[in-house]
Amino acid sequence: MFQWSKKVVKSVTFNPEVADESLLAQVESYLEKRPDKTFSDLCKEALWQSLCVPESARPSPKTATEPGERQIGELQRQVADLEERFFARESNRLEAMERHIMQLSQQVAQLAIIVNDRSIIQSPTQSVSDVQVINNTSYTANPPQEVDPVISRLSQFLDDF
Repeated sequence: MFQWSKKVVKSVTFNPEVADESLLAQVESYLEKRPDKTFSDLCKEALWQSLCVPESARPSPKTATEPGERQIGELQRQVADLEERFFARESNRLEAMERHIMQLSQQVAQLAIIVNDRSIIQSPTQSVSDVQVINNTSYTANPPQEVDPVISRLSQFLDDF
């Protein structure tokens, strides 16, 4: 028969899938309602039930021999439970913040593209209007002269040429 050491630690992994996240939320909810229980206790109870072992055949939980040991064990369990909950929540918050930062980075990049596109589109328009202003000022600065209609028609062709 297999001999176990005094304390055996097994891990349970919750993946970032909908089913695992909902199960983890249920576990956290259950443990918040029952502060005397640990995740380890919950797993053991689930295993006993899953293996269909009757209540009478299950071993009774061992109690510490001294009240001080019991209190120390309880405090250690509570600290471990708090750490587990804290790290799970902080991990979720960190992931949410990372997703939010990623979204904001994408939005900033999109805004930069839009601003660059608008500045490129507006630059030629502004230069054309500047030229028109310059042309208008040059005409208004010169005194009005009589223009021969034939010369004005020929000047249009010269400008196109």
